[in-house]
Amino acid sequence: MKIILKYDIITLIENHSQNQGGIMPTEVISYYLKNEDRLVRLGFQVALQCAPVLKGIKISCLISMDARLRPGLPEILMGTDVKYHCLSCSQGKCLVLFYRPDELEQYLKKADVSQLAQEYGYKKEPAEKMLERLSQRVKDFSEKGMGFPHEIGMFLGYPVADIRGFIENEGRKYLMIGYWKVYSNLSQARMIFKEYDRAKECAVQEYLTGKSIREISMKKKDGGR
Repeated sequence: MKIILKYDIITLIENHSQNQGGIMPTEVISYYLKNEDRLVRLGFQVALQCAPVLKGIKISCLISMDARLRPGLPEILMGTDVKYHCLSCSQGKCLVLFYRPDELEQYLKKADVSQLAQEYGYKKEPAEKMLERLSQRVKDFSEKGMGFPHEIGMFLGYPVADIRGFIENEGRKYLMIGYWKVYSNLSQARMIFKEYDRAKECAVQEYLTGKSIREISMKKKDGGR
């Protein structure tokens, strides 16, 4: 399955600006690219790419990051409800899944999601165990130059209808492409994407005003979903 990942920070920001219908200030790019503090750079990337998860409106997200930044993750996420699982590391890059444990657990137990998981050899077990299998699958696919295993979409909270649509159409004939390729319920997908964009705008602005990832992140007791 093709996952929409933006490895280049400039591409990320340009894409964000287009989604918002405006232009993100160039100082935002400079702030990320020129800051020598690795925790600051890591925090910016997490705020930009994981905003919907931080704000409690998405169960997980996938980030490709500089392997040198990985040791800073425990400190960055301290005091939040967000956990991370490294799916693979190679050539100086780490592929990291950020997720909300309870929400991911509940999502994977949904009947249609569970059925899809079983079709790809996953057992009915805790999410952490399923993530271990996903990690191995990601590594195996990478070694064979096959991209990502199709079922990775369910770990990202994609609608099962869209995952199956992607598989059946081999990634073509989609209705829209945004945070994933949409094959069903276009109007709902558009609303979700706009909500994600708003979360991104909010999280980045908060980070740039000095808030930490902990302060940006929505906790359950704060009303997060």
